[in-house]
Amino acid sequence: METARVDLHLHSTCSDGIYPPAEVVRRAAQAGMSAIALADHDNIDGIDVAQQTGKELGVLVMAGVELSSQWESYQDIHLLGYGFDHHHPELQKELREFQNFRSSRNRRIIERINEKLQHEGRSPLDPDAVRSMAGGTIGRPHIARALQDAGYVDGNDAAFERYLIPCNVQKRFFPIDQAIDLIHRSGGVAVLAHPPYITRDRFELEQLIKLFACFDLDGIEAYNNGASLEDIDWAIRLARKYDLIVTGGSDFHGTEGSEVQIGCGFGQLKIPYRCVEEICEARQRRQRYRAG
Repeated sequence: METARVDLHLHSTCSDGIYPPAEVVRRAAQAGMSAIALADHDNIDGIDVAQQTGKELGVLVMAGVELSSQWESYQDIHLLGYGFDHHHPELQKELREFQNFRSSRNRRIIERINEKLQHEGRSPLDPDAVRSMAGGTIGRPHIARALQDAGYVDGNDAAFERYLIPCNVQKRFFPIDQAIDLIHRSGGVAVLAHPPYITRDRFELEQLIKLFACFDLDGIEAYNNGASLEDIDWAIRLARKYDLIVTGGSDFHGTEGSEVQIGCGFGQLKIPYRCVEEICEARQRRQRYRAG
């Protein structure tokens, strides 16, 4: 499996991706992926469909999720969960509450944007039309797309700069120690997503990872679209220093015009199959620990 390619960080319409879960899997198969993980934000609704499609197409689809978390002054730290039981009652309950908040948040964002559009003498966005376009939970990229379709902006960046950032509503977050524990209780392993987006200060980042390892963090997403080849090598060394596993993913959302593509992120990011094996090994170790 040395030449097999994987992508363990993909998004669908169940959070803020453009494509439905089955289409994400089909595109991953077309891109030559041997294994993937659907890792929607605070949402696991697409996993069953994705795994069924994966069986049909010969692609291993791991259960995944990307939890919105925080620690002290660090806001919006993303924590990936892998290999958990996505039918686990406690996990489903916690994420339903997040989805309800997320739905309310995005409705309020659209309301704020419509107020801004009204001041500009423009017609408001139709929330039902945005929801229909999303095919699931509305995410900010779907609102950005609606603004583009209405002719109010030329692209995704302009939509965020002009409307989504000024009209934003604060997100809700898990304390990261609680997020790690929730993933573990549902039978999974917890991995810190795209570390460079937390901080570019390597000393600061190492201190955080050292602390999170004390909370039983399992791994680091060393292969990520915010990292250079040097960053990836450094993150792998850091993971080994603190006895953490290494994973990787593109963080693909399917946004039109984005350079991020399945399996490669920016540039020529190549994620080895060994990442899948490390997740499975870590999961087995946790199962033995809980059983013993």
